[in-house]
Amino acid sequence: QVQLVESGGGLVQPGGSLRLSCAASGSIFSISRMGWYRQAPGKQRELVAVISNGGSTNYADSVKGRFTISRDNAKNTVALQMNSLKPEDTAVYYCNYYARVALGRGEYDYWGQGTQVTVSS
Repeated sequence: QVQLVESGGGLVQPGGSLRLSCAASGSIFSISRMGWYRQAPGKQRELVAVISNGGSTNYADSVKGRFTISRDNAKNTVALQMNSLKPEDTAVYYCNYYARVALGRGEYDYWGQGTQVTVSS
């Protein structure tokens, strides 16, 4: 059983920074894609950033130039550095792994429980 745990959320003023981290417990054979998603009240969950096992990244237009995703393949962790935060970045942030738990098994999506990020003065 793979479990993901996010950390690093909180309350920050506009223009401030936060760093989110996600770590996995349980047996993982490989992770082809790691990502961060967010869901604001009354809105659908949306992609924030993803990173492949080769290091290729993709960002939502709304966060380009402000957020940076990174991964540590040795530790199976992913981080999201968020700078120049805006009130519209307020949401619950979820990490996501598309992973295989054993050789010969299929790849599946795994999700963390979410961490609240609030940007407000």
